[in-house]
Amino acid sequence: MPEKRQRPPTVRLRRLAAELRRLRSAADLTREDVARATGINEATLYRVEKARARPQKRTLIALLDLYAANETQRADLLAVQNGSNDQGWLRPYHSELPEEYTAYIGFESEARTIRNYESLFIPGLAQTESYARAVVRGVLPTASRKEVEQRVQARVERQALLTKEDPLQLWAIVDEAAVRRLVGGREVMRTQTRHLLQLAEEPNITIQVIPFEKGAHAGMTGNFVHMDFPDPADPELVYVDTPAGDLFLESEAEMRRYKSMFEHLQAVALGPNDSAGLLARVAEARD
Repeated sequence: MPEKRQRPPTVRLRRLAAELRRLRSAADLTREDVARATGINEATLYRVEKARARPQKRTLIALLDLYAANETQRADLLAVQNGSNDQGWLRPYHSELPEEYTAYIGFESEARTIRNYESLFIPGLAQTESYARAVVRGVLPTASRKEVEQRVQARVERQALLTKEDPLQLWAIVDEAAVRRLVGGREVMRTQTRHLLQLAEEPNITIQVIPFEKGAHAGMTGNFVHMDFPDPADPELVYVDTPAGDLFLESEAEMRRYKSMFEHLQAVALGPNDSAGLLARVAEARD
């Protein structure tokens, strides 16, 4: 029987894990110390602290007792635990998508702000359906038609975040290479470029382009997405898609590094108005 696939973590589960790690560190206890004191399996504790498992209520209470958590901390974390498995964003076909991608979709759906830098692609939240299909076919040449359409459907569904009642705030910075590359052909790219211009008019969306003439810049090492969430207590997150696999980064040092990198990219890119001008010229050249 195939192993049951692990459900991707939620923002609340990540918050619970981060708080439990912090409380254990403040109590100056190792996982081995905790296992001896509570009888909780060390491997189970590791999974809980890595947001790979949702602790049972009795396990959480035992940990909070050991860590001498105050009443406010106890109430907060028990409330978080109660809702940490809520994954209403999942669609039936998402179980067939890569686990890292479904995890990303979940985090994105709960985010308040997305700061996305892309060097070769139009950001997923800003892709037209035709462009998305051409990208998936090109990047995954061995994918079946069903796999391609599942990826495209997921990408299109994600874009509803930009138009909901309390819309996601998107700040996208792209290298000019992403705008110039003829993904899917001239017609697909003409439509895609005009779509970017339409999106840039929305108050919750900012689009900047780094022109070729700027030369080398901090983003040339690769793409990344920085997310923060409505509740300040929920840890920020950076997502990096690499050929070796997808990475989710959450340490304070990594957050500082990627925030600084995004600020450098904002400074080197054309302003929103000039970026719109460049996009308009590119679109006109494809008419």
